[in-house]
Amino acid sequence: MRVFILTILGLIITLNAHAVTIHELSPEETRFVAMRADKVNARSGPNIRYPIEWIYQQQNHPVEIIAEYDQWRKIRDYEGTETWIRKNLLTNTRYALIIEQGENNIYEKDSLNSDIIARAENGVVAKIKKCGPSFCLLEFENHIEGWMQRSILYGIKKGEIID
Repeated sequence: MRVFILTILGLIITLNAHAVTIHELSPEETRFVAMRADKVNARSGPNIRYPIEWIYQQQNHPVEIIAEYDQWRKIRDYEGTETWIRKNLLTNTRYALIIEQGENNIYEKDSLNSDIIARAENGVVAKIKKCGPSFCLLEFENHIEGWMQRSILYGIKKGEIID
């Protein structure tokens, strides 16, 4: 019995020495990425043995990385949901999600006084070409390129400029 207890204690000490070290990112370290595929399983923890909590079904959907562990990234989506996704299922290409309800104007230039060239509803995702203080130049799936107010977009950090 004594040998069994010593073996168990040795095993516990060994497991604790290899404990999971999750790197929580500071607000300055967090970054936006996007879903690489049109079906991505998001889990409750950083391993495939954790249950699937959510299935993202939109390729290029932007999310924010808030923590890292090995090949796993803890992400937060625009609704505030936090889950874990394997790193290889994410892309560093920048996309924005329109979060303002209804139809939203796409402008020819980075000004509200510019001509409206199209409209896009909430939930539409577009590739970010560049972002200034108030507007972002976006490329949409149908090859329309135009400017939208950054205040109605998710996928850009506050104050972030993209050239």
